[in-house]
Amino acid sequence: MGKGGQDCAKRDLPSPIAPSTETETFPAWAREVRECEENYRVERRLGLSSPEVEKRRGIHGYNELEKHEGPSLWSKILAQFDDLLVRILLGAAVVSFFLAWRRGEANHDDENDDELTPFVEPLVIFLTLILNAIVGLWQESNAERALEALREIQSENATVIRDGRKIPGLPSRELVPGDVVELKVGDRVPADMRVAQLIGSSLRVEQGSLTGESEAVNKNPKSVTADADIQGKKCMVFAGTTVVNGNCICLVTQTGMDTEIGKIQASIHQASQSEEDTPLKKELNEFGETLTKLTGVVCALVWLMNFPYFFTWDYEFGHSWPRNFQFSFEKCTYYIEIAVSLAVAAIPEGLPAVITTCLAIGTREMAKKKALVRKLPSVETLGCTTVICSDKTGTLTTNQMAVTRVVAMGEMAGDLRRFTVEGTSYDPSDGGISAGWPADGDMDENLVMMAKIAAVCNDAGVVAQSERKFVSTGMPTEAALKVLVEKMGLPKGSDEGGAASSNPGDSPLRCCQHWKKMERRIATLEFDRYRKSMGVIVNSSSSGKNSLLVKGAVENVLERSSSVQLADGSVVELNPNARTRILEALSEMSTKALRCLGFAYRDDLPEFETYDGDDGHPAHQLLLQPSNYSAIESKLIFVGLVGMRDPPREEVYQAIQDCKEAGIRVMVITGDNKSTAEAICREIGVFGPGEEDISSKSLTGNEFMQLNDKKAYLRQSCGLLFSRAEPRHKQEIVRLLKEDGEVVAMTGDGVNDAPALKLADIGIAMGITGTEVAKEASDMVLADDNFSTIVAAVTEGRAIYNNMKSFIRNLVSANIGEVLSVFLTAVMGIPEGLIPVQLLWVNLVTDGPPAIALGFNPPEKDIMKKPPRGRHDKLVNSWILFRYLVIGLYVGMATVGAFVIWYTQGSFLGLDLTDDGHTLVTFSQLTTWNQCPSWKNFTASPYKAGGQVLSFHDNPCDYFRRGKVKASTLSLSVLVAIEMFYSLSAISEDNSLIRVPPWVNPWLILAVSLSSGLHLMVLNVPVLARVFGAVNLSLREWVFVLVLAFPVVLIDEVLKAVGRRSKKGLLGSCWGKNIKAKTE
Repeated sequence: MGKGGQDCAKRDLPSPIAPSTETETFPAWAREVRECEENYRVERRLGLSSPEVEKRRGIHGYNELEKHEGPSLWSKILAQFDDLLVRILLGAAVVSFFLAWRRGEANHDDENDDELTPFVEPLVIFLTLILNAIVGLWQESNAERALEALREIQSENATVIRDGRKIPGLPSRELVPGDVVELKVGDRVPADMRVAQLIGSSLRVEQGSLTGESEAVNKNPKSVTADADIQGKKCMVFAGTTVVNGNCICLVTQTGMDTEIGKIQASIHQASQSEEDTPLKKELNEFGETLTKLTGVVCALVWLMNFPYFFTWDYEFGHSWPRNFQFSFEKCTYYIEIAVSLAVAAIPEGLPAVITTCLAIGTREMAKKKALVRKLPSVETLGCTTVICSDKTGTLTTNQMAVTRVVAMGEMAGDLRRFTVEGTSYDPSDGGISAGWPADGDMDENLVMMAKIAAVCNDAGVVAQSERKFVSTGMPTEAALKVLVEKMGLPKGSDEGGAASSNPGDSPLRCCQHWKKMERRIATLEFDRYRKSMGVIVNSSSSGKNSLLVKGAVENVLERSSSVQLADGSVVELNPNARTRILEALSEMSTKALRCLGFAYRDDLPEFETYDGDDGHPAHQLLLQPSNYSAIESKLIFVGLVGMRDPPREEVYQAIQDCKEAGIRVMVITGDNKSTAEAICREIGVFGPGEEDISSKSLTGNEFMQLNDKKAYLRQSCGLLFSRAEPRHKQEIVRLLKEDGEVVAMTGDGVNDAPALKLADIGIAMGITGTEVAKEASDMVLADDNFSTIVAAVTEGRAIYNNMKSFIRNLVSANIGEVLSVFLTAVMGIPEGLIPVQLLWVNLVTDGPPAIALGFNPPEKDIMKKPPRGRHDKLVNSWILFRYLVIGLYVGMATVGAFVIWYTQGSFLGLDLTDDGHTLVTFSQLTTWNQCPSWKNFTASPYKAGGQVLSFHDNPCDYFRRGKVKASTLSLSVLVAIEMFYSLSAISEDNSLIRVPPWVNPWLILAVSLSSGLHLMVLNVPVLARVFGAVNLSLREWVFVLVLAFPVVLIDEVLKAVGRRSKKGLLGSCWGKNIKAKTE
């Protein structure tokens, strides 16, 4: 920010125009214009003087928003390592690198030793951490542009009156409180300002992006109450909004961060500072902390258990202190390597990459369903959403006004004809008019006059953006009337009859163009807030006479009408009975939240009988004074009325029913008025059709803020509606829901929605109608602005979470098995079966493809019929942990068992394992192998390992070091084979492989084949075999591996069966408890 952000201290100086606190802000909206001029010490005619401007700028600073510096690149890089698991792995890499360097120094003179092999392990760990950091940085690269986008919508220039003269094009940043600004049509408002004077009859401002209102708002200089909400401040215009009709003179009241848009920026920044981790990240962090603590304990325990092997002493009776201390650095480092192996085995190094890949897959699937994910973790968070806070306009509705009811006059003055109009968009071929409408364009005179008024007394347009996409230009209500004209068609006998053409090559407004040719407009009586109507004087090409066509608020048009046109075109007096019937029809449509417009005309215009638009005509002077318009629009002939609305999307009703089945509550938060919002909520199913009294479920934003126990109100199990809501109301609702443990998804499209989008667990912006501010503050963007897309995304999110549980279970069970393998090796005292580089290879490469493929598992059929998981639900509960331990125990026992069997047993289940010629030893010898040098007459025969023969004539004890390569390869192969079988079993958490076979996910079959191929490559490519300490195996040895590995499938099937029985018994009671807890 400029000086406005630097001179904070100066703002506290006492000044009649610079109150010290926000609560003391001068309420310009509640004061008359004269009082405002006195407070800001300015005259509209002269404006501020240049010295006074500089003085005020010294107090208030420049009219611009603050710029908040984001974290530096270095701090972002360091943040990627701010994770306990990563730090443990980094420490293991450092220790491993040191040990490799020491080993290299010790073996420097050994020509047969490969100097690079010891460094493979630490280098692989470092590479993994670097790649993980790069992924993290890439995910954050799109994070913070919301504040920048907010600054971009500020006006750049303004027309200002200073020193008694008008200054056009003054940079908006130079405005100060008290400046006098002129606004005209199309201007973007540069600051918060008090309307001081209208230049013309009316002023309308589009402020929906700030307040959530669906239509442009009329503004006037009349003061309002001091406690008025932002929508009620009709005498104020706000920075960032746009003038769509009229000119005015305004007085600047707030600039920079004191404006409404400035307050929104402050809220966005505050929300961004308090962003929480996603539920999954919290669960993974908790799991990581537990895993790290357990790993640390096991590592320390293993090292301490082997303490006597590298540090010994003598203790003689009678001496108080031990003597003859002996320390073996070589053995000490060996057991440190075992501890490092444990750390490497315990930490699933591939998990971050697999999670990122799975989320990326989910992102792609959601994009196909029109949900564009900006932040990867949002994919999973959607799956545990418990509350959806949705905007109304454009999300639940089409954001396209459409006429739904036409009321025309009948054969007698008191008779009314009602027609229902179908369609929910600006597409003229979208729907038609209901039964009873005249066929083949055989419209009577009354319907013809309604079509003529709707087409000609209208400044809007409809443009075909693509083959089936139509957008409006001008006011949405007027665009809806033009679409109605196209559906009504042309009267019989015209050049081209019939309704609108569906041919893309034809003009979408063919009928309207016909009426414009027939009735040439020569003057316009603009809409104003007093008479609430618009009129046009037209010249008929058929009769050559001038007439007046009027549309406006039904009550106002009816009040100025003295006659009524009947169906046959005859005109009769508007008697009390006819007036009552028309008002009854108006009341009926208003209760359904329809916006109603009345149509009327006048044929006898004595003053305008010869008027042709010439400004020299005497009647032209009457048109220059808007005060004359009411008189001109008198003695009208009433024709009929129409009702229109922003209709709900057709698919929203079913989407909300799906939410109810899935245990997700829907809350509608809108800036629109209460009656309109209630009618829409009834229609789309937020409120039940039989619910007559919804007073306890529908509040305005201010009414909600006055409640004593807001949380209790929000805990209602039904749908809720909040109308006339301001940004602070939305933020408060989201904050309270999150405090209550809910996972909140919030939709929005305007600037006013940005703080709540940032604060919610999932901020969802609209792709079509959404502002850039809302999109940049969001986690996800709806390409089609459709509520049902959110429900589809929630379904995808739930499926992704289930798939993530599958591969996490797969990875963690394997890692527990690896830990137990290393632990059992250390406890039993046998040679190290799995070296760290092998464990890294398994965790990063071999396990990776199957885990990623599990992300492609198809969703369960009843996935949206289950309640969402809670914010504090555990990723690993007691049952899941038990399953991890059972599978892990078998993995560890089978892996170590393969190693022990090869050394001690000549055969296994009839399989001869000694055909390679290796020497068998006793189990006792294997567990005391480090005492081999003291054994007498111990010899080890040469044996064939892969393509080489290993000989131990020089050093028989090397049989337990260099000679363990075959046993180690068998252990590694059993580990890989078990994990491949377990990956196939992990296709479903509880369903048997018979019910859900692996081939329902072809990617999983492919991934298992790929991982198996990679393992075979390590065993058979000489360079890789040397690096990983492995050799190729014979067919008989592979059968041995598969025999040890396959039982994991049978064990998991038993665990699945137990899980199914448990869930059947507990599901009903758990469901009841959850519902009870929510309602209480």
